[in-house]
Amino acid sequence: MAERLEVQMNKKPCYSIVFSTDWNELAMELSEMELQGRKICIITDSNVDPIYGEVVANAIKPCCKEVFRFVFPAGEENKNLDTVRDAYVFLIQNHFDRKDLLIALGGGVVGDLTGFVAATYLRGIDFIQVPTTLLAQADSSIGGKTGVDFDGYKNMVGAFKMPKLVFMNFETLKTLDERQYYSGFAEIMKHGLIKDAEFYEWLLENMYEIHERDLSVLKEMLQRSCMVKKLVVERDPTEQGDRALLNLGHTIGHAIEKAKNFALFHGECVALGCVAAAYISWKKEMLSMEEYYEIRDMFVPFCLPITVDGISPEEVLKLTKSDKKKDGDHIKFILLKKIGKAVIDTSVTDDEILAAIKEIYFDEEAND
Repeated sequence: MAERLEVQMNKKPCYSIVFSTDWNELAMELSEMELQGRKICIITDSNVDPIYGEVVANAIKPCCKEVFRFVFPAGEENKNLDTVRDAYVFLIQNHFDRKDLLIALGGGVVGDLTGFVAATYLRGIDFIQVPTTLLAQADSSIGGKTGVDFDGYKNMVGAFKMPKLVFMNFETLKTLDERQYYSGFAEIMKHGLIKDAEFYEWLLENMYEIHERDLSVLKEMLQRSCMVKKLVVERDPTEQGDRALLNLGHTIGHAIEKAKNFALFHGECVALGCVAAAYISWKKEMLSMEEYYEIRDMFVPFCLPITVDGISPEEVLKLTKSDKKKDGDHIKFILLKKIGKAVIDTSVTDDEILAAIKEIYFDEEAND
């Protein structure tokens, strides 16, 4: 039986986050949305469609008039306005109107892009999130942030658009390759670091079961992680205040992602950014040296990087200047006072950022 969390906006129910292992329960959720006589378009990518496209389409066919699938090439490099345009053309050609529904079936790229299409097609069409990666289930599918990259700059074009439903079939985690699976742990550990020290400790205590992909442990992990994000988003849905805490690790992480031309996964870059943020927190005497090294080293058992090569620290610093979370001339940097307590800081200097980048930079030539 599916379990759920209810997300509220302005103290009113907005949408459910449903945890399941059965696609038929997705059909049950859709059957309550009165979609008879309406069309559904599943938007997915070339990696996910061969595994789940037809399975999900067949499960939901009884709920609506017709199911379509729009499939675009997988990869962050395709999360752009060209793909959005192709999606618009597909929807127009198949006569989708405002009362039809889009389904984002896939990882964070699919969810971000589908949400943006939903926010802008005909000035808004309903959509639901069906995340299939750990990173998307733990983070990007929740909260209504949508967007696409522009000229390689991460999520520079976007909109807030709340889904009608987030449906997580965590059986999908069993089909992820190891690198994709562990990439999601950066966002999960981030939630513990910013708001829930007990959850952070729980992750370490259940490391073996997490490595084994024990479904009962994964369900509890996702529920606890999603609860952190749910509570933050409910208090600040459009990032006017504390929602910015969810950006721990993202300022330097996004810059590394672009500097590496997206050769690293998003979660891997967030892990690197979290280490850099913890380093700045130590140097600003918010964390002790021991706390910094504990935070840094705990990414390693979850197969996440704590150093990066093939970059120019100065170039990464320059790229942080394009961060969309700037406040005037200052970057809203998220720092840690302790595990479970994050703060917004606009006083971080270029020298402090550069020192943090150099801390995680592995210079191959210097180590030959």
